[in-house]
Amino acid sequence: MGLGVGFSLAVQPVQAQTMITTPTDGLTAGVVKVKTSDGKEMSAYRAYPATGQGFGTVLVVQEIFGVHQHIADMCRRFAKAGWYAIAPDLYFRQGDATKVSDIQALMKDIVSKVPDAQVMGDLDSTVAFAKGEGKADTTKLGITGFCWGGRIVWLYAAHNPGLKAGVAWYGRVVGQASELLPKHPIDVVKDLKAPVLGLYGGVDSGIPNDTVDQMRAALKAAGTPAATKSTIHTYPDTPHGFNADYRPSYRKEQAEDGWKRATAWFNENGVPATGKS
Repeated sequence: MGLGVGFSLAVQPVQAQTMITTPTDGLTAGVVKVKTSDGKEMSAYRAYPATGQGFGTVLVVQEIFGVHQHIADMCRRFAKAGWYAIAPDLYFRQGDATKVSDIQALMKDIVSKVPDAQVMGDLDSTVAFAKGEGKADTTKLGITGFCWGGRIVWLYAAHNPGLKAGVAWYGRVVGQASELLPKHPIDVVKDLKAPVLGLYGGVDSGIPNDTVDQMRAALKAAGTPAATKSTIHTYPDTPHGFNADYRPSYRKEQAEDGWKRATAWFNENGVPATGKS
């Protein structure tokens, strides 16, 4: 199964009746190879409008389940709205998440072995690739991510001084420090270089509301421009994964509102779409 095709075995069965599929007409879309800083080749799914150039650039960061069909579709949705969007396979050194049928095994054998420093470097390499293609304007750089990727959004906003804005969908904000994960979003609030919009579910069993409230308080207390501008929106009575239209957790109203907020956030914070939706 290729990158951006199908779903991880760990999330079967798929809710086909609610799954959104964005066509590729009017787009240039597909899998590309990104050269990483250590000389390896990392696959990525990317999409952008078939005509024009200078598009605002959005890094799309995967859920714990890897770069599957839904993540590729998110890239196409951004492309349809006028952005250059690219989702790198950030687990590629550790394994293929789509082939693991048990979520606990996925966490233990792949996800837990991915260092934050590696992810930051691979995202930087992805930006360099996008710049090299000549279609994206990487001075208008944004990042969005879901679940596992939501946490990464906060970290990358503290890592890359060239980033203009981030949108974190239900990403964990607190956690225990470890060798591979030395800091969590709440630890880097004062280091944010770009404002982040957080989108969270009020009944997310994996991300308690009190931790999200702690993040809000930390952003307010930091006093820096990026932290002050950052904001978190919580949807009441909404579970984790509410944007995942292929899963039972999908909530159409909240997902559509989140999309409107995300695209507006990018347009208003230095990552404008150049094309038309």
